[in-house]
Amino acid sequence: MELAKVTSKGQVTIPIEIRKKLGLKEGAKMLFQEENGRIYVLNASMVALHEAQGAFQGEAEKAGLKDEQDVVKIIKELRREA
Repeated sequence: MELAKVTSKGQVTIPIEIRKKLGLKEGAKMLFQEENGRIYVLNASMVALHEAQGAFQGEAEKAGLKDEQDVVKIIKELRREA
């Protein structure tokens, strides 16, 4: 358990161990989420990445991409067209 103090401006210094666990670097954005009366602090970039991964799930299969070589082949074709 970590302890932090809130300043008069509402600022909190996040303990280094928590920053490491959340993958927070200087300038990172944080997301505060309430669920069942609890407040969760999340790395906003990681939340966005997980949402994007979920949105794209299954798209490679739909496009007929089975492995990395298929992706490389499509990239080469697109570069030739451009």
